[in-house]
Order: sequence, then structure tokens, then C-alpha cells
Amino acid sequence: MKTVILSCLLAWAVLSFGADASSISPPKEVKAALAAHDRAIHVKDGWIRDPYMIKGPDGYFYLTGTTLLSTTKETPEVKYSSGPPGHELHAWKTKDFIHWKSLGTPYSLKDGIWFSAKPERFKEVSESNWRLWAPEFHFINGKCAVIHTSPGPVNGANLSLARGLEPRRPWLNPMGAQVGQRHDPSLFQNDDGTWWMIWAGTSIAPLKSDLSDFAAEPIDIGPSGEIKQVGYEGCLMRKIAGKYILFGTAWSTGKGRKGSYNLYYATADKITGPYGERRFAGRFLGHGTPFQDNAGRWWCTAFFNANVPPLSRDGIQSRDLSQTAQTVNEQGLTLVPLEVKPGANDILIRAIDPAYMNPGPDELQKF
Repeated sequence: MKTVILSCLLAWAVLSFGADASSISPPKEVKAALAAHDRAIHVKDGWIRDPYMIKGPDGYFYLTGTTLLSTTKETPEVKYSSGPPGHELHAWKTKDFIHWKSLGTPYSLKDGIWFSAKPERFKEVSESNWRLWAPEFHFINGKCAVIHTSPGPVNGANLSLARGLEPRRPWLNPMGAQVGQRHDPSLFQNDDGTWWMIWAGTSIAPLKSDLSDFAAEPIDIGPSGEIKQVGYEGCLMRKIAGKYILFGTAWSTGKGRKGSYNLYYATADKITGPYGERRFAGRFLGHGTPFQDNAGRWWCTAFFNANVPPLSRDGIQSRDLSQTAQTVNEQGLTLVPLEVKPGANDILIRAIDPAYMNPGPDELQKF
């Protein structure tokens, strides 16, 4: 019990005071897992959802995600709760996934467009009910960009730019209110330099070069075959070996908070499609970020998203999880190795760790 309390106090201290966070796994174990690239490794503790990882131009890997308010104490009761998340963006950076430097809370809803565009809504709604969800960092022309969604006080997204590489105030909002209402927006830069916004499940549109507006009307994209959406949230784009990879997130059963929270994908030769059938990338990897380490190997971020505490990995491959939301992920950040294998006509993407590799018996789609 003392160990549990100490761990919670440490996580709370990191969120509150900006101290460097320590890996929950021993450093030697993290190093070994990263080198082997054959198993999942829990690299950071603390309450986080929708963890987004990106390598910056400075060589650091930047992490952000949906987090609690700094004033929320991460007690044992809060640890496996659904929050509620707050309106601040917490951020960290690392070079080795062992030593994490906290960047504090360099952004909040007060830095977005809606705080100034619709101030009356922020006055009407208690600050304890403001929500900032699924933030991402991107780097555009040497500047850090934040993009995220929010259900309130204003149901809208934000696309904000810092003055330089580091995520820090002041922030500019180049799109203004044109950013509109976009669920889980993400950004992708195409080969010609054009930035595209991706949201929901799935709409895409190119942005003007100054990010002031959309350059064309949105279009809907998605898999061919029986399943027409790659996922209902957490959609993002990568380009690998000449193929556009559309990732998306859904529950294995097709019903909200029933089963495992999984990552799927579909591929195309053009960003606008047509895309092939929806394929399975990994169990318990929903709303994760596929990214490459310094050696070019692929990983995916994973986090705790369940209605019950984490399950044992023993026998998980054959367990039917359809009763309620369940996961093997501990609270915090887990990195899961991915196999990314380009073929003659397509790309195979699949989790390597056996606990994440295959669909469970509760999977709606048969792969």
C-alpha cells in the first residue's frame, strides 16, 4: 500500500510542480525493450489519455495528450477513473523514453480562438467543466502547432501556433473561427508541402499555405468493403513506402465502451483514396500514435482506457472482452512495437507483442 501511495504522490508531484518524471519501468528494462523491439514497455506513469508522440526538429520526442487539471490529486480512486479531464495541455519531452522533462502546461483553452471569440460561453460555464481533448503537437515552418478538440464550453476545435519551436505562450490562432467544430482533428503534410486537416471518421481537407482557412471543401474518405469507416475517432495519416495510411480507432464490438479499444488502418495510393479494406493494426492500441524511433523502427503509444483495472496478459489472446471496456494497459504511457512491412502492392502493419498482435474473440470484423 505504501508503494502505491508513493507512486500516486510522485505522479501528482510531476503534474503539479513540473519535476522530471521517472519511467515506471526500470531504466535497464526500458533500454532492453527499446533495443529488442519485440515487446510492450510501460515508460511513463501519470493519468493520460490519447497520448500523442512526435519527434521535433531538435531531436526530442514530444508527448502530450488528454490530461487532468494540475489541481486534481491523482489518488488511487482517480487513477483508473475517466477523469474528468481538464482544460490544460500538459507536455513532456524526452530523448531516451527514460528521462522525461516536464514542460508544464504551456497551453489551455484560454489560448485558443473560442475564449476570445465567444467569451460569454466561458463566463456561463464553470471552469471546472471546460474540456480540452486529444491535443497533438506538429511542427510547421519551425513553429510548434497545437491542434485539439473540445466539447465545451464551446463545441469546437483549435489550431494554434507558437512563435517558435518550443510549445510556449503566446499562441496565435491563424484559422480563427474558421477552424470550426472538428472532432479529434489531426494534421498531415503531403509531399508537395500542403498541410491537410483530418477529423472525425473521416473527413479531410487541405489548408491554405498561411493556415488561415481551408483551401478546398472537405471530402469524406474511408475503407472499401463492409466496414466503411476506419474508426469513429482518433483518425490520423501517415505515408509509408509511397502508400497513404489512414489510421482510426474503434471498440472491438462496434459498441461504445464494450470490448477492447483498437487501432485499425486502410491504405491508398492517393490521399483522397480510394482506400482498401479496413485492416487490424493492434488490440488495445486505440487512439495511439504510430511513430518512428531514432533507428527508424515503428512504435505505437498506448494508454489505459477501460471501465475496470488493467487485466493480466495471461491468456488475453483468447479472452472475450465484450462485457465492458477492458485493457492490459497500465495507467500512463506504454510503447508497443509495430511491424511495418511494405509489400509489392500494400503494407502490413501489426503489433509485434503477442498481447496486442491479434484481434480477440469479441472483434466485430473478421480479419
